[in-house]
Amino acid sequence: MFKYFELDEFDCQETGCNRMDNQFIHDLDDLREACDFSFVITSGYRDPSHSIEAKKSTPGTHAQGIAADIKVTGGAQRMAIVEQAVKLGFTGIGVAKTFVHVDKRTTTPVLWCY
Repeated sequence: MFKYFELDEFDCQETGCNRMDNQFIHDLDDLREACDFSFVITSGYRDPSHSIEAKKSTPGTHAQGIAADIKVTGGAQRMAIVEQAVKLGFTGIGVAKTFVHVDKRTTTPVLWCY
């Protein structure tokens, strides 16, 4: 179904549920292709009852099935993911030391650091 990913890579870590948007995963396939290195997904779908989502007044993009956190091992990987994600139309990008968050929010595009 997907070129580089298995659906279960995106299962909620606390409930096992998975309501990922298929088009979003296809968009991740395109991002992975553009970056030309493997991605390890550290967080995909989060059920609204997930401890992180439950603290929010409105479920976030992970709970909407349109976000993923990608493990990175250095600055070059972070830069490549951010660069290609912008080119491919990802609209939410968060940069941390060990991962990059990407999403396809429909509100104002944002970039942040953790």
